[in-house]
Amino acid sequence: MKLELIATATFGLEAVVKREIQDLGYKILKTEDGKVTYLGDERAVVRSNLWLRSADRVLLKLGEFTALTFEELFQQIKGISWEELIPPDGKFTVTGSSVKSKLHSVPSCQSITKKAIVERLAEAYGITRFEETGAEYTVKVTLLKDRVTVTVDTSGAGLHKRGYRTADVAAPIKETLAAALVQLSFWKAGRLLVDPCCGSGTIPIEAAMIGRNIAPGLSREFASEEWELTPKAMWKEERQAAFQEIDYDADLLIKGSDIDKGAIEAARENAIEAGVDDCIEFQIMDITKLRPGDVKDGIIITNPPYGERIGDKKTIERIYSSLSFYMKKNPAWSLFFITTDKEAEEKIMGRPADRRRKLYNGRLEVCYYQFHGKREKKDESDRR
Repeated sequence: MKLELIATATFGLEAVVKREIQDLGYKILKTEDGKVTYLGDERAVVRSNLWLRSADRVLLKLGEFTALTFEELFQQIKGISWEELIPPDGKFTVTGSSVKSKLHSVPSCQSITKKAIVERLAEAYGITRFEETGAEYTVKVTLLKDRVTVTVDTSGAGLHKRGYRTADVAAPIKETLAAALVQLSFWKAGRLLVDPCCGSGTIPIEAAMIGRNIAPGLSREFASEEWELTPKAMWKEERQAAFQEIDYDADLLIKGSDIDKGAIEAARENAIEAGVDDCIEFQIMDITKLRPGDVKDGIIITNPPYGERIGDKKTIERIYSSLSFYMKKNPAWSLFFITTDKEAEEKIMGRPADRRRKLYNGRLEVCYYQFHGKREKKDESDRR
């Protein structure tokens, strides 16, 4: 069965999510702010939830139309073949949003949508009472400039909930954002990756999972696991296939450090849960002690504290100063970091970043600054 799916994403990560979907082999239909629409089938629902690293959730799109009146909304919703998705005992709830639309009352839109679905299912199944004791289906009716999009959430909890975060610290970075930062750096296994402000270890852990090709959703459950559309046997097959894809022999060099003892303890616990504790070296260390060792061209990817989240001005200045000193001493290294500070690139590197990208860390607007290390020139003899 051909299905239209939507992978939602944090603003600024649409291109990353699009690339992940293409890597899974699915055709992109369109990319918009905060979402990527693509074609798949029942198995695509399973594989997308298991494998997408930077998407927030995966939605099944059931309809799109214009509605200027509540009657139009009701009839269009009722016209959808809900019986092909929701069984007689299915439990379904309706959420909604409305922006710049004539039908601006979200509660009314939700109520009408629920009524239309009930009438459609009642006619299809010949019943008037719904026990709603079975699988859960969360329907969302989204109105934007009178255009209605009807979707059902296949994920349940957001995809950032990998299942490995058993210990936490203040202001942790989302797993989906951390994975995107690593992918945007184009880091590869075999190259040293360092996070000197690692907190509970999210960036190093996500990097290790990428390096080992561990499906991020392998250790959690999803709403659509209970659906008839995607039977349990299909989930079992795809999980087994994902386990077979893990590369335990990957050459991973990853280090995470933090001045906070509690953060490092949390990072170690989380790495164990993620199954990557054997390829990440965590240590309690002040950033001023950061040293390259014998590595000439490593990469730093970090989410340092900034005023709106945690940390104070002196702490932040000390971190900036340490990064600046380190990069001057090690010009072949690359530096990637996010912050709300619009002057950070000048403060740390004294020059504009090679690339920058506007992102969001929760509700905070941040910039992802990317400084590429200087490549050593090869001798003429090396070129021969």
